[in-house]
Amino acid sequence: MNQIEQLRQWVNESDNIVFFGGAGVSTESGIPDFRSVDGLYNQQYDYPPETILSHTFYRRNTEEFYRFYRNKMLCLDAKPNAAHLKLAQWEKDGKLKAVVTQNIDGLHQAAGSEKVYELHGSVLRNFCESCHKFYDVNYIANSEGVPMCSCGGSIKPDVVLYEEGLDQNTLTGAIRAISEADVLIVGGTSLAVYPAAGLLDYYNGNKLVLVNKTPTARDGIADLVVQGSIGEIFSQLD
Repeated sequence: MNQIEQLRQWVNESDNIVFFGGAGVSTESGIPDFRSVDGLYNQQYDYPPETILSHTFYRRNTEEFYRFYRNKMLCLDAKPNAAHLKLAQWEKDGKLKAVVTQNIDGLHQAAGSEKVYELHGSVLRNFCESCHKFYDVNYIANSEGVPMCSCGGSIKPDVVLYEEGLDQNTLTGAIRAISEADVLIVGGTSLAVYPAAGLLDYYNGNKLVLVNKTPTARDGIADLVVQGSIGEIFSQLD
């Protein structure tokens, strides 16, 4: 039995699947992984992405943060790909219990997934830091400089920046889902970023599946490793 057939069998037999995904799920929808810096990047910015996307930089250089954020982090034309759609279908069929994602693009929900734990927040949600009024992503995209609330406060995206902690309710829910899962499918992540990568340690089952284009830091503990495009692999599953 090859890897795809083994994965298909486990999926078909389970009604308690949890999916844990990273940037590789979104890159197949045309959303660039900001770690793979493009050639134009160094001409446009004086700092590496990890610096710009830090809490300290946001506080000290808010306008420059937003210049990068609008240019690189808002991919509003992106559409869900085969992986997003398959996961939403599994949830509808009663097979998938939750999606845990490191992505902030909202594509899982756009595909129809309802139980989504967004570890790093979402670009679709933005709040005034003074009065907590909600603003959608179009308001941010169409604003200039630092987006301001009608009350005069500045607006901050509901995304977890470097140096910021994860939302505890989201983290607790994700840990519970992973710990109770029968099959845990991990896709599109090298499992190099903590604390997210550490969530695998809460899995108690014996069907840990890693799907990625390249080897990951945790291949050695997986029960099944499938290398390749996650969209192509998922499109082969029933």
